[in-house]
Amino acid sequence: MSAAPLGASRADLDAVEAIVVAAGTSFHRGMALLPPDRRHAMYAVYAFCRIVDDIADDEAPFASRKPRLDAWRARIAGVYRGAAEDAVTRVLLRAVPAFGLRQVDFEAVIDGMEMDANPIVAPDLATLDLYCDRVAAAVGRLSVRAFGDGSPDADTVAFHLGRALQLTNILRDVAEDAGRGRLYLPREYLAAEGVPADPAVALAHPALGRVCDRVGALAHGHFREAAAWMARCDRRAMRPARLMGATYAAILARLERQRWAGPVKLPKWRKLWLVARYGVW
Repeated sequence: MSAAPLGASRADLDAVEAIVVAAGTSFHRGMALLPPDRRHAMYAVYAFCRIVDDIADDEAPFASRKPRLDAWRARIAGVYRGAAEDAVTRVLLRAVPAFGLRQVDFEAVIDGMEMDANPIVAPDLATLDLYCDRVAAAVGRLSVRAFGDGSPDADTVAFHLGRALQLTNILRDVAEDAGRGRLYLPREYLAAEGVPADPAVALAHPALGRVCDRVGALAHGHFREAAAWMARCDRRAMRPARLMGATYAAILARLERQRWAGPVKLPKWRKLWLVARYGVW
């Protein structure tokens, strides 16, 4: 019988993978590009992100959510001391030294979720950039290491691709976020177009599309930079990043054609085409 990926217990690997599958995203299929050890490391990173994201999105008061986020800070610190207490941290305990995953990046994700736990309404550009770095680029910095490239160039890919993906998410979810009292569009862009920094009012404002155009242009710039920096990195290691970039760039283009009337889902044929073009050699 062959050894289980990362030398972890099969029960722990299955428990972590179940969290990924239950999320119902395309992430599970996308990570099939990776060898087993790297794939299961990414499942553990995703499961960690899914859990802390669910805490941030909980409707309970922030005072009751913060201790739960702090508990995950303690769990992550425990992993770097060689301790683990559940399936996710037990798999991370093996993935961290195997792929050089950094504690500061896990902590940045939690910092981002703490920002999200207090509803964000029209942040200034600097705050929006910090938020994107924490909730998306930090995940990218963990991911490129699991993919197989821990170079400074790969971190630059994570910097740009994380921002591109998160800005696309923001544009896709403007209406959904407004329904939850959130508005991630930057205050400066809203002010320039005369759109009030109020989620419900902004959603119905005739100039909202022009604000989205500016955020879309920002995302496009990050997609271009990410692609340029990927060319400097290990090509095989960048396969999942190329696929994610191409998928989200297609979503952004579709949103633009629909004049920001989200949400957007790519048809199955389009997803298969992207996998064929960017997921294999």
